[in-house]
Order: sequence, then structure tokens, then C-alpha cells
Amino acid sequence: MAFKFEKLEIWQQSLDYLTLIYQISDKLPAQERYNLRSQMTRAATSVNLNIAEGSTGQTDAEQARFLGLALRSLFETVACLHIIHRLNYLEDPEALRNAYLEAEVLARRITAMRKHLVPNQTWLREPDAIYSTPQEDVTPFD
Repeated sequence: MAFKFEKLEIWQQSLDYLTLIYQISDKLPAQERYNLRSQMTRAATSVNLNIAEGSTGQTDAEQARFLGLALRSLFETVACLHIIHRLNYLEDPEALRNAYLEAEVLARRITAMRKHLVPNQTWLREPDAIYSTPQEDVTPFD
């Protein structure tokens, strides 16, 4: 591996998450091809790309900024999972559950890395409790 980001576990995990999102998007109805499917896959791709871009010789603060962008895109994909569930686009919500649980883990890891890079930064964000305690096998799709 020649690039720093390729060694980052969160980048590798974001690739796994991206694969899950593409698998879900492939099951969406044809009428969602240019709307929900496109939006969701672009957001998941953005998670991965922002982690990679932020790792390139930037300051810690700059890398933390890119991790913040990755986190925002991750939240966007989670919102898409809710839309898919609400509209009953998948018969079996197992894929949604798996993606949701992966998103929780990835969000915690991105947040932890961001805090490690810039520990004294005050971020505008949701309460930390959301990401600090894993909710094993509990999703809104149960």
C-alpha cells in the first residue's frame, strides 16, 4: 500500500460500508435510480473519499475537518436507509439493519479519530452518548 489512507482502518471500513450501500441500492426500484439510489451511493462514496482526502499531508485540524465531512455524508446514508424502510422498498430489512449497525460503528470511529486529532476543539454535534455506547443488534428497522 503506497498511500497513507490505505492503511487507515476507518478508510477500509468505509469501503466495506460502501459495498453494503451499493448492495442495498441495487435492490431499489427502477424509479429510484436517479433519486434515492444516486443520492445514497454518492453519499457513501463521499464518506470514503473524504477520509482519503483528509489524510494527505494536511494538518491535524484539516484532517479533522475532512472527517467531519465524512461523518455528515455517513449521516446522509443513514437517513436514506430510513427512507427505504419507510417506503417499504426492501421486503427483508436485514440489509438495512446490517448497514445501520455498520454506520454506528463507523460513526464512533470517525468521531474518535477526529477527537484524537484535535482534542481541544469544540465541535457542533449531536450528544456524544449516541456514539459512545454500542447498541448491539438494535436498529430502528427491527
